Amino acid sequence: MNPVSLNTTQGSVQGACDPRFAGVLEAFVANFEARGEVGASVAVTLEGRPVVDLWGGRKTRDGDPWEADTIGVVFSCTKGASALCAHMAADRGQLDFDAPVTRYWPEFGQAGKEGALAAMMLDHSVGLPGLREKLKDGAYYDYEYMVGMLERETPFWKPGTRNGYHGVTSAWTVGEMVRRSTGRRMGVFLRDEVAGPLGVDFWMGLPEAHEARVAPMIPAPADDQARNSRIALAMRADPAGPTAQFMLNSGGFSANARAARAAEIGSATGVSNGRGLAGLYAPLANGGALNGVRLVGADTLTRMGQVTVATHEDATLAIPTRFSLGFMKSMDNRRLDNSLACSVILSEAAFGHVGAGGSLGFADPACRMSFGYTMNRMGPGILLNDRGQSLVDAVYQALGYRSDAGGVWAP
Repeated sequence: MNPVSLNTTQGSVQGACDPRFAGVLEAFVANFEARGEVGASVAVTLEGRPVVDLWGGRKTRDGDPWEADTIGVVFSCTKGASALCAHMAADRGQLDFDAPVTRYWPEFGQAGKEGALAAMMLDHSVGLPGLREKLKDGAYYDYEYMVGMLERETPFWKPGTRNGYHGVTSAWTVGEMVRRSTGRRMGVFLRDEVAGPLGVDFWMGLPEAHEARVAPMIPAPADDQARNSRIALAMRADPAGPTAQFMLNSGGFSANARAARAAEIGSATGVSNGRGLAGLYAPLANGGALNGVRLVGADTLTRMGQVTVATHEDATLAIPTRFSLGFMKSMDNRRLDNSLACSVILSEAAFGHVGAGGSLGFADPACRMSFGYTMNRMGPGILLNDRGQSLVDAVYQALGYRSDAGGVWAP
């Protein structure tokens, strides 16, 4: 890779880039010059080798520069790490996705959830995208409290009959599948079995010693576009429904609180950067193993990328969605009315996860590529905005992919 040191109107861009991926560097710089980026990082690996590792801008609007080791909350990109832990448990024979949840978590089998299967906990079909009872202050930071609340909750639909994004509650539905099957909380499992062996800077429960590296998140403005989005309209149409409960009943959660980063919220408060996300997915882009660290076998890797639920209207997000077990697949809603930043265009082989505001990590086993992008200024919409998608597009173009007109990047 060639070293990079450039100045932009929003601060410097540093790092390294393989000349083949110069388009990614150009798009990254354009994000600062033309798309309002404040601070960000992007990384790409190909066949397990870094080919892009860039960072730039500032940790706050007028603050210190974004450094090589700057990290931040990656919101729902955390779900990809959680799903990986669950698939590793399945690969080792500790967790059977086709088994009843009650085999591992007997207390879950009440209030209409008796027939739920473990797979439903990962693909957003178990029916618990939110909780009806008002949550206590700091609820998301109290793991055992949330587990108990979900045990008693009546599902919004019969488990398995439809899907609606479990934007936060998957921290505990998937988290308990990992804890009950492996005997370890997910943050510990991730540290011991994935991040540690791979040397990846990804945390689910950030130690206080790393707080100085964190870039705080800058929320997207609550403008007319947000107030009239599909998800906002769904909230107003049914104030007691799953969308409203997911969005509003949070116990005062704040992603910029130390308590949020310290807690193990396996759906929302993972802390990393572009290099960390690309490193997390690199083994999954290369047969399930990298540099002597095996995460999963070939059959498990195949299952990770297979669509298990797809719908014309997600019961929570109010847009068409496609998921495998724990991961997002390419979702093309560009032609849908009132759907700005409600798409993520990958190849059909790729799987990963978007985070609120526009961060992204994914693996593409077909071209043996992994990708990670994080930022501190959150964008509009539910999925990728133009900053992250421009970087993805540049990667696929560099790899010789022809077009995304069919809803996925195609060779």
